[in-house]
Amino acid sequence: MSNYSIKDLERLTGIKAHTIRIWEKRYNIVDPGRSDSNIRSYCDGDLKKLLNVSILNRTGYKISSISKLTTQQINEKVIEVLDPENDYQSQIESMVVAMIELNEERFERILNQSITKIGFEETLFYVVYPFFEKVGLLWQTGTICPAQEHFISNLIRLKLSVAIDSLPIVSNPEAKRVFLFLPEWELHEMGLLTYYYMARKQGYKVFYLGQKVPMRDLFELADTVKADILATFFVTGVTENEIQTYLTNLSAQFNTQQILISGMQAAGVTAKLPENVKYVQGAGEFKKLLEKTVH
Repeated sequence: MSNYSIKDLERLTGIKAHTIRIWEKRYNIVDPGRSDSNIRSYCDGDLKKLLNVSILNRTGYKISSISKLTTQQINEKVIEVLDPENDYQSQIESMVVAMIELNEERFERILNQSITKIGFEETLFYVVYPFFEKVGLLWQTGTICPAQEHFISNLIRLKLSVAIDSLPIVSNPEAKRVFLFLPEWELHEMGLLTYYYMARKQGYKVFYLGQKVPMRDLFELADTVKADILATFFVTGVTENEIQTYLTNLSAQFNTQQILISGMQAAGVTAKLPENVKYVQGAGEFKKLLEKTVH
């Protein structure tokens, strides 16, 4: 069980600390523990409840009404109000709760409902990719354990794998080529798999190298295959200097290719990037870059 400060909850739920205090005092939405110096401390149950309460509140339920519901009733109403066509944020928050609870049924229901209503690609852009950005934040703050992340990642990996396999094989010898890989310390590949699907659908020849790829292996592949684009993610907490050194070496070796970087850690080094390295904020921007390059 994790312990959170009120600032942690504000960051993870998007609910202002002032609002959390009001909900706590007036409506007993959460009941935190307190230290000897009267500092609030919240648990996993508080985080899950606040995520669910914020969904209901955003869809029109008054806090005074929500406070009278049991936890089970809140959970049931959240499923009822989720709107795959309009309320992506609520879907993401509900998926986070399902991950923390290791609730496969709830997670599958939310994901399948979204795919049915708005399609796989829209779900990928507006729900799955932002969800894993949230997972990265939860990982950095110690909110989730490896088992929770692996549980949910494998469920989505299966769907992505099926979707990628359903796309036609790119046989055009003139097709642009893209290397997708993670640095040798990096394990979080959901964002990279999303990019794989998008690049393949755009007609790129994709060389998917996956997790923990030593740089020397990239150099060896480059001797055989000429890439047009390289794309990678930085999620795990390494220092800015380590990322800078890595990108400097990568840029020097692939000085005529475009190198695209994404992920939470990449956002911190955007002011010092080599000339051929570009920070990509998310799936939507990556898709636009692919469309621009291929045409």
